[in-house]
Amino acid sequence: MNHHTFRMEITDIRIQFYFKQSAIHESASSMPQILIVDDSALDRKLVGGLLLKVSGVEVQYAVDGYEALESIQNDPPDVVVTDLEMPKLDGLELVRRLKDLQSPIPVILMTAAGSESVAVRALQAGAASYVPKSSLPNELWATVANVLRISGERLSQTRVLNRLQRWESEFLIENDLELITSVSAYLMQTFNGLRLFTSAEQLRVGVALDEALLNAYFHGNMEVSSQLRETNYHEFFDLARRRTQESPYKERRIWIASKYSSSGAVFVIRDDGPGFDVSSLPAPRDPRYVDRPHGRGLLLMRTFLDEVQYNECGNEVTLIKRATRAAAKS
Repeated sequence: MNHHTFRMEITDIRIQFYFKQSAIHESASSMPQILIVDDSALDRKLVGGLLLKVSGVEVQYAVDGYEALESIQNDPPDVVVTDLEMPKLDGLELVRRLKDLQSPIPVILMTAAGSESVAVRALQAGAASYVPKSSLPNELWATVANVLRISGERLSQTRVLNRLQRWESEFLIENDLELITSVSAYLMQTFNGLRLFTSAEQLRVGVALDEALLNAYFHGNMEVSSQLRETNYHEFFDLARRRTQESPYKERRIWIASKYSSSGAVFVIRDDGPGFDVSSLPAPRDPRYVDRPHGRGLLLMRTFLDEVQYNECGNEVTLIKRATRAAAKS
């Protein structure tokens, strides 16, 4: 797939490079297929319209979890975007059914006010990410694009990586979002080669790693508050972009260390920012943060990983994912 076919009309600067380094596993003639699951015809049309603004994608629809499962069996999509609350079979149960079937298809939840605790359970059950319905115009395509990219990278492994036993690396990178995403893709390609995790776990670790790296960039080095994102979405990204050309922000770097072995993976990410008060962090998986940009990344990291540890001043985070099964060699 040629990334130049994607004409993105959304201004979120993260989106502009998501497909430049992607390795989505598909034939040259196919396009990413997105299955939208929602019992509301109006909401299905709204979500479909938002996604179809991006040329080069195909959209399918289902009215509930049962119809979604039938559609997935007949014509598997690349990603599922589902409402949480539906009659018959809801989004949470759909996630559980796909997990029971060991389906590699990632599921993204659309959450409404009042569904926060259900969303947390769905993330714990196997969902890849979520988007609050109040943020769909700004956040939906960014989230779908990110999950598609990570899913594609996970599917494009080589026989050599499947025989990897131990690997360590260190990177020191500038405040360049495209470079940050490229490093993340490289780390996940090697991580997936260990074959110590299920397909769903590999995807979720990729999502968590991306969130940690973006936190280091936006909140650490650029010192842009996620609270600004809640009140002025575009100014959040514009301010970060401006600061890449201003001192002291432009001189800062992000240090990334990773260690993979048969016992699992450890990532350490440190920025050059002033840090933050670690004691102010919300409780793990606090449902109050599901519907807000503030705390979203931390919620995903803590849900998808076994341990998330910050240093005392808050500018370094250690992410730990333990192996869940014996390595399988092909």
